[in-house]
Amino acid sequence: MEIGITIFPTGYSISPAELAVAAEERGFESMWFAEHSHIPVSRKSPWPGGAELPKMYYDTLDPFVALASAASVTSKIKLATGICLVVQRDPIHTAKEVASLDQLSKGRFLFGVGAGWNAEEMEDHGTDFSRRFKLMRERIEAMQALWTQDEAEYHGEFVNFDPTFAWPKPVQKPFPPIHVGGAFPGAGKRAIRYGNGWMPIHGRDDITTFLPEFRKMAEEAGRDPASLEVSIFGCAATPAVLEKYRDAGVTRCIFGLPPADRETVIPLLDRYCEMNEQIEWSQ
Repeated sequence: MEIGITIFPTGYSISPAELAVAAEERGFESMWFAEHSHIPVSRKSPWPGGAELPKMYYDTLDPFVALASAASVTSKIKLATGICLVVQRDPIHTAKEVASLDQLSKGRFLFGVGAGWNAEEMEDHGTDFSRRFKLMRERIEAMQALWTQDEAEYHGEFVNFDPTFAWPKPVQKPFPPIHVGGAFPGAGKRAIRYGNGWMPIHGRDDITTFLPEFRKMAEEAGRDPASLEVSIFGCAATPAVLEKYRDAGVTRCIFGLPPADRETVIPLLDRYCEMNEQIEWSQ
């Protein structure tokens, strides 16, 4: 089981480049950056994590810019969006950003995607909250065409373009792995339909109870369950939790970091690293 980290990169937290170097030096497999384009003053949509929306949601940097800075100072650690709000993005521009980052990182990008929860934020981008999942599918399918076809075209209800040239192409073939975030069963079904992995959030459900059904669904859809990674997002950093996920066949656990300075974050990295080493030897 691999161990990654996630953070909301902000102007007051450890810099993306500094965090990436520290994480790579300590052997972390991946680093995931969150995304919110903005937070409307009207707070009608409830945050799934609780009553008060944390400050970091208002302040996060653009994930592609932040990951590009991390790519420039590292060579091994995988760099990922966790998650990219595809329903709020133009697919042609986003396809170019993904391919560019995959080029700059020499094939180390993981494309974590999701439909999001903030209806007001989506509305400012012209997205109908009730139809966001179909929109996400079409935009991802359109990007897959742009990444894999010399003269790409896509014709759907929400995304429509005639044959076009779109370069660069990603280093990874056919394209960077797509990890679909969200709860079971919806996100699991979407991951099986057009993704390479499912990324549920720790603590919102007992994820291990859903894994047998997720794998059965994959088989019924003609997908090899072994080809679909399961990444637990925001994993609790305790030996018992790690051992439970390891024994359930989870691909990776992703530890959350606070948007804090180096003096706060580096000791947490060290603690996570030490605990992971203990778990590996206890198998």
